[in-house]
Amino acid sequence: MQEPLDPIPLSALQHWAYCPRQCALIHLEQAFEENIFTLRGQAVHTKADQPGVELRAGLRVERALPVFCDRLGLVGKTDVVEFLPDGTPYPVEYKHGSRNKKAAIAACDDLQLAGQALCLEEMSGKPVPEGALFYATSKRRRVVPITPELRAAVETTATAIRAMLAAGRSPPPVNDERCRACSLRDLCQPEALTDKAELAALHDALFDPDA
Repeated sequence: MQEPLDPIPLSALQHWAYCPRQCALIHLEQAFEENIFTLRGQAVHTKADQPGVELRAGLRVERALPVFCDRLGLVGKTDVVEFLPDGTPYPVEYKHGSRNKKAAIAACDDLQLAGQALCLEEMSGKPVPEGALFYATSKRRRVVPITPELRAAVETTATAIRAMLAAGRSPPPVNDERCRACSLRDLCQPEALTDKAELAALHDALFDPDA
């Protein structure tokens, strides 16, 4: 019998997709700092994070539902799950900002939603073909099909995160536009670490006897 996998939080999928170093700082080094973006995100989740069940237009709506996927070792909590009349789950993840996000950021959100879908499939025994992201600023949903490519990306990302945690090493900083909105910028110090790496490379180039 296969040993159970160490659980990975669903949020780690989004963190890794955005920046593997950010994921490592949060989930390996247990470091976290607030900024305006994380505070806005918390404000958006205030209602969804309160557990509860309600009936709405023929749907059973559950908030703050704990979910898991033993096959991939994923655990977490959904913002909202709408259960259709036949019992099919429909996950809805709340995000701050507008749904007109840059494609790279939207892809990170999609990955986290897909992770929720795989958890709900395992728990319910029913396929979850799509879910939605609700953006607080625009107050609009963006429907996300849970495609084979997105499912494969969840598995690949979970494997990469587990390998990083097992190795116990954080990836190097990137020092690009992703750093501007990152609440961990001061802890990460991407500029200083990148400068140090560049100096080391210059030193090796100058003093390598085989150069």
